[in-house]
Amino acid sequence: MSQHLSPTIELAKDLISRRSVTPEDAGCQDLMIERLEAMGFKIERLQFEDVKNFWARRGDSGPVFCFAGHTDVVPPGPEERWEFPPFEATIDQGMLCGRGAADMKGGLAAFMTALERFIANHPDHDGSIALLITSDEEGPWVNGTTRVVDHLEARDEKITWCIVGEPSSTKHVGDAIKNGRRGSLGATLTVRGIQGHVAYPHLVKNPIHMAAPALAELAAEVWDEGNDFFPPTSFQISNINGGTGVTNIVPGHVDIMFNFRFSTEVTADELKTRVRDILNKHNLDWDIDWTLSGNPFLTAEGDLVDACQQAIKAITGQDTELSTSGGTSDGRFIAPTGAQVVELGPINATIHKVNERVSCQDLDTLSDLYENVMARLLVKG
Repeated sequence: MSQHLSPTIELAKDLISRRSVTPEDAGCQDLMIERLEAMGFKIERLQFEDVKNFWARRGDSGPVFCFAGHTDVVPPGPEERWEFPPFEATIDQGMLCGRGAADMKGGLAAFMTALERFIANHPDHDGSIALLITSDEEGPWVNGTTRVVDHLEARDEKITWCIVGEPSSTKHVGDAIKNGRRGSLGATLTVRGIQGHVAYPHLVKNPIHMAAPALAELAAEVWDEGNDFFPPTSFQISNINGGTGVTNIVPGHVDIMFNFRFSTEVTADELKTRVRDILNKHNLDWDIDWTLSGNPFLTAEGDLVDACQQAIKAITGQDTELSTSGGTSDGRFIAPTGAQVVELGPINATIHKVNERVSCQDLDTLSDLYENVMARLLVKG
């Protein structure tokens, strides 16, 4: 006897069954576009290099409510370690299992079914509804959402409110929404010395020895105290590489990789300056390459946060926590345009893991939440 599945779960299964490992889309966007066109959306396909993106919009006036998300997924890892094949979208004891179930094909399916119900009930809704979908969120992110945002900005097309469907919940769907994210600033530092035989220390300069006090000072530095929404800025060394692989040679240089996750209390330029001052204080011969993955953003309050909190209370009976924890998301590209941005999605316990899965009931609840939020923002009275 076949199991009756909701429209949200049927669509999520179809999306998961497509092996869309970054930057592949594997037909996911075509599937979404076909359904969006049936709802009256105008579609703009935007391919940059090998990355497929699209911008869909229904309506010509403001305000603009947008769902943002990605069709790409991370690699499954060793497939023999999965309980069920990662791209077969298996349902087991009420759980939808497969790569992308939580991050974030389940969220995409919930977007779509919420839209189908909402537009059927409110064909003349206020403002406009849009979707910004990429296949390059899990990868380099160079030709994905950031390029689409640049395209929209060039013609002064603005998003008012944006829900990113990333998995934000912890124990119960809707128990947390991300109303901001820390910035991410990475660096590769090279400290140079003089290579030579370990038996002749007066003829060498050991860059590892010279760098160690500076690294200790960087690790001990208090970069800021955080604020009501963000924890203090974090500095973490992630890799140190030096030497030739033998014990009797002092290396000529050492490479150190580190990362800042930083709050709105400090800027990337301020962090760079303070790092430079500490390195110079220790009289090091150094070079550094910086990579700014994203600045911090925050939607502290406003119509979107209120609508999400009220919808979660109405649908689940629970209060929700505002959080800025975790890594970065594509919200970092959308927020600087002036949009209110939150992340609201399924439970994140299994994302990027073997045996990724999400509750079918949670996805149906999430679809109801999205519909309720739209009703609060786009329906008068």
